[in-house]
Amino acid sequence: MIDPNSYRTHTCGDLRREHIGRDVVLSGWVGARRDHGGVIFVDLRDRYGTTQVAFDPKRSEDAYRLADTLRPEWVIRVEGTVAGRPPESVNPKLPTGEVEVDARALSVLAASQTPPIEIRDDLEAGEETRLHYRYLDLRRRPMQRIFETRSRAAMAARNYFVSKGFLEIETPFMVKYTPGGARNFLVPCRLQPGRFYALAESPQIFKQLLMVAGMDRYFQIVRCFRDEDLRIDRQPEFTQVDIEMSFATQDDVFSVVEGMVAAIWKECLGVEIKTPFERMPFDEAMRRFGNDLTLIHI
Repeated sequence: MIDPNSYRTHTCGDLRREHIGRDVVLSGWVGARRDHGGVIFVDLRDRYGTTQVAFDPKRSEDAYRLADTLRPEWVIRVEGTVAGRPPESVNPKLPTGEVEVDARALSVLAASQTPPIEIRDDLEAGEETRLHYRYLDLRRRPMQRIFETRSRAAMAARNYFVSKGFLEIETPFMVKYTPGGARNFLVPCRLQPGRFYALAESPQIFKQLLMVAGMDRYFQIVRCFRDEDLRIDRQPEFTQVDIEMSFATQDDVFSVVEGMVAAIWKECLGVEIKTPFERMPFDEAMRRFGNDLTLIHI
């Protein structure tokens, strides 16, 4: 029995042949609408995938008439039954391509004006336009995969460090300004006019405090702030993996970092990386490249 107040029982990437005959509720964005002479087909999309929905007037006249008004990027709720597609209409490019949902109820959750950019994977729009309509650009699968990969990488790093006995400890962003290091951004204090906090360019003071306090292994995936010119791999705010270890040798640090890299590659790419990495001695690096560049061969 489907809860009439439910917005979805499955995502748009869930349904497979084993779900045929099951009543479901899906919610998502209208990707495309096609009228095939009496039956309207809608590609319903969320961040998990796309499912084809069929609106047949023989099944529900009301749902069919409403489906005829749908436009791209409308947000809708669909209630129906999972059915197998005819062999000639199976879409092998989609994980859900063997099934569709025969809709018996449709409701519009939010209508949309015609989007200024198309929501498609191969969008050919300039970066300035994409950034102007960032909320639309981020609906595209290539962009969503970036966020999914970053999330998985961060979780892989966290799981790895915890398995190695590390604690994840947060440290303050707003601190007392200290000279040296990178230039700090300043934040005025409303309660004390003329006084300012500094945004920490890295949690250096707290690293030292925690090490002295006996936190012999801790890490952060931490936001850093630097009031400096842009660099190739850095902007005014960025995220870094910060690792602190007491009673550690150089090889201990190398081993932990290499293990983290291997864990992230395995989780995000399914690639097994052999450790330890090859290391180039200082003298060889200076002789071949003129600096103490460290090369890692994977």
